[in-house]
Amino acid sequence: MNEGPMIPIPKMANALGAVRHVFVRDLELKALVGIHDHEKIAPQRIIINVDLMADESEPVVDDVFRTVVDYERVVKKIQAIIDEGHVNLLETLAERFAQRCLEDERVISARIRIEKPDVMAEAASVGIEIERVRSIA
Repeated sequence: MNEGPMIPIPKMANALGAVRHVFVRDLELKALVGIHDHEKIAPQRIIINVDLMADESEPVVDDVFRTVVDYERVVKKIQAIIDEGHVNLLETLAERFAQRCLEDERVISARIRIEKPDVMAEAASVGIEIERVRSIA
């Protein structure tokens, strides 16, 4: 997924680069994730943020959502991955989320942030963030 030449990816919508920013903010779901025994049997709260850079070189046609990257579909894909069952690492979930988002050929890059807000009393949350870019063949 990260092969090919290094091409700067805009970090937000960019009219000159024909890039649209599609995002999901603070999606709160329950997931079986973690290495500890209690995390394998009791779902815990996770907060997910998704930032997608999408090719907008093709025009939005007649106000039809099929012509854009659909954030509702992104959320359903995330829920489906969580529904597959327990994973040990947030990194694994993030990789799966990014891979699924990049299946849409219009998505140029996917930045995924996952937080566990209830793990450490001393911190508002802990977690990870990754960015994956579509391979250029």
